[in-house]
Amino acid sequence: MKLHLPLLATALVSLVSAAETPKIFAGLLTKDIPVAGQVGIVLPPPEIDKYVAKVEAAARLDAKWFREFSAQAQPGVPLPYHEKLGLTKEEYDEYRKLWAQREFKSLKSVTLMLRETLGGLWIIQASGEASSIANLRYDAKADTFTSPNGELKRIEDVKADADSILGAWTGGEWKFEEETTLGKTKENLAVGRFEGNKYGLVVYRFQEATSEGKRVVDKSIAVRFELGKAGQLKPTETPLPNKAAPAPKPASKPTPASKPASKPASKPASKPASKPKR
Repeated sequence: MKLHLPLLATALVSLVSAAETPKIFAGLLTKDIPVAGQVGIVLPPPEIDKYVAKVEAAARLDAKWFREFSAQAQPGVPLPYHEKLGLTKEEYDEYRKLWAQREFKSLKSVTLMLRETLGGLWIIQASGEASSIANLRYDAKADTFTSPNGELKRIEDVKADADSILGAWTGGEWKFEEETTLGKTKENLAVGRFEGNKYGLVVYRFQEATSEGKRVVDKSIAVRFELGKAGQLKPTETPLPNKAAPAPKPASKPTPASKPASKPASKPASKPASKPKR
């Protein structure tokens, strides 16, 4: 049988490339293929604000009870009903209906691309508002990310509830945490996909606080992108540079986005809020 060598070589190269892609990116991002993404925030209808105001007022009346009640609640989802929340049962039920109508609102369009760098490390190259993500290098052998701040280690996988801020989604998460006499630093990255497998998700958060607990920096980024060919861009459509973004320590003000924190589906639970907090 006569083999067509050029076609055979192409097929072998494809197989090698697929094998090189780390497992955590499989089905989400393809090496050197740019995809269109949106940095966004998840918001419920504005009608929910009147209920939020009532809960905030009730929380001020008994701050100690509210803190303790919030601490016992499931992270990332609205608080369960309690008469001390300042809502009647009918108002609480209406709040939950409005919360179920929340939507992902795109704020900025960005481009993501998975690239292999020196030493066999990997980066998610990102443009614009998402450029901070490109400062993290992934080591497939150690299953860790490294940022200018330190090493982000793998923690428990994300399996977010449908009632959480971003909705139902699953993925892997990595975390860096350091506390010194000067203050505390936290950094999280999560990569995964929404239920239904139509969209992928990258969530990044950087927090810095003083030794007294005063928050200095709280930067959160949630990037949603279509999976498969639907989200892929042609080379002429992507504004990404040839090199990864520089790696300064994140120090910008918080951007409106869902909060990845210790779990990338933040808790509107401390109070049913119209803006997601993590």
